[in-house]
Amino acid sequence: MHSALTALTLTDFRSYGRAELRAAGRTVFLFGPNGAGKTNLLEAISLLSPGRGLRGSSLAEVGRRMPGEAVGRAWAVSALIDTGEDPVQLGTGVDAPGSARRIVRLEGETVPPGRMADHIRPIWLTPAQDRLFLEAAGDRRRFFDRLVFAAEPAHAAHAGAYDKALRERMRLLTDEAQRPDPVWLSALEARMAEAGALMADARARTLAALQTEIDSRGERPFPQARLSLTGEWEKLAAEGAETADIETRLAAALAGARSRDSAAGRALTGPHRGDLAVIHAEKDRPAAECSTGEQKALILNLVLAQAARLSAAESAPAPVLLLDEVAAHLDPLRRAALADEIAALGLQAFLTGTDEQLFDPFKGQALGIRVEASGLTVLDC
Repeated sequence: MHSALTALTLTDFRSYGRAELRAAGRTVFLFGPNGAGKTNLLEAISLLSPGRGLRGSSLAEVGRRMPGEAVGRAWAVSALIDTGEDPVQLGTGVDAPGSARRIVRLEGETVPPGRMADHIRPIWLTPAQDRLFLEAAGDRRRFFDRLVFAAEPAHAAHAGAYDKALRERMRLLTDEAQRPDPVWLSALEARMAEAGALMADARARTLAALQTEIDSRGERPFPQARLSLTGEWEKLAAEGAETADIETRLAAALAGARSRDSAAGRALTGPHRGDLAVIHAEKDRPAAECSTGEQKALILNLVLAQAARLSAAESAPAPVLLLDEVAAHLDPLRRAALADEIAALGLQAFLTGTDEQLFDPFKGQALGIRVEASGLTVLDC
């Protein structure tokens, strides 16, 4: 389904008192000095989806804060989205300084945050993910779950329900002041098992689709990858186990692990324990053992594969790519390949970098904008 951002307006967001970016549905490259506010623009777009956006910040943190102001101001991000039919006005923000209550409006009407995914699905890659293959498994799970969510928005709700029940279960198991109620524990474990089985199934389904897409991409400047999920529940789903069967087995495993989890102070089984494993196919080497440039290219290939998969789907909005400082880690051949890939897929992307020359392959097919403290200047290219 066609979907492109045509205009973006920020009010009291991060470094911007007021800013307007008119993209007209085109790919945009943003360049300028560090600290000028390039990533802030990408973060604003990322907040047009449920969750905390590409920086993982709280709602209060993104509000503009001037010297002497203790909390961030009320802020808003508004976008006009071209759906191929009538344009859609979508906005989000908070209505009071420091507020933790998020408001989402669609055509002026207040709607649940999940409705945003019906119109725009940002997928992002940031410098914080440069060490993805070297960091803890939780970072890779969160990265992969964003890819899952882009294809299946319900995944976020299932993950949220699972995490909430997980925290409550561990609170009961580690509360030394009272003996946990086994009936309440069973109810929490049933919630975890239901949501966890759905999570495992969605992850396995997404991984299989991604691997198929990567394998079909043939010889490209980006390294091919072999993907796998190491969690036992995702493996069951990948092997074809029914969701109901996974749910039953997970509930039993959680019930049997109460004493162990209580002693450990954490739950030792469940989909919150899995990991994403990536192998550089040509070198037959784990991604963690590859060079920094190769790791970045492997991550980028995952993002592009998911974007290609979603762009072909007729029932969901085409993804919008947010690529923060990606070009700086790519050699000239791969930068040109990235520009060609985005154009060939018909995707809209927003890219940032300090040097205008990094985006030479995009000139003529993308909108260039110089970002400075004084504002945004459209480049004549």
